[in-house]
Amino acid sequence: MKRPSRHLARLRAVQALYQWDLTAQDPLQIESRFIGRNDMGAADGEYFHRLVHDVPLYQREIDDHLKAFLDRPVEAVDPVEKAILRVGAYELEYQRGIPFKVIIDEAVELAKIFGAEHGYRFVNGVLDRLAAQLRAGESGAPESE
Repeated sequence: MKRPSRHLARLRAVQALYQWDLTAQDPLQIESRFIGRNDMGAADGEYFHRLVHDVPLYQREIDDHLKAFLDRPVEAVDPVEKAILRVGAYELEYQRGIPFKVIIDEAVELAKIFGAEHGYRFVNGVLDRLAAQLRAGESGAPESE
């Protein structure tokens, strides 16, 4: 039996969180409508649920982490890239069982799918520096500047 895909959960969560950021709708409503209107396929539904609920719940903390590594206010970041950065920052902070390299690789892939032409570079740079701060003790973690 094939394991549910966290990659697909992240992909769908980025779409749902993009909608949340633009509409300020309740995450429960977005999740319900999103699942009803989109093929979740092999996505890890439990992980999708966690991301769609926890990223808004911890938004202030997540955005505070991101601020230090952005060249503009969080609000000025492209909404798609902001959703990707928030998912990545959430995972770096609150999902310690996932290696930081996996988190950054996933975020870069999502930025290549949804972001601007070179948005993946921006996402990679921000999350790499954030990983140096939040995951400094993890084996192979980037060194903070």
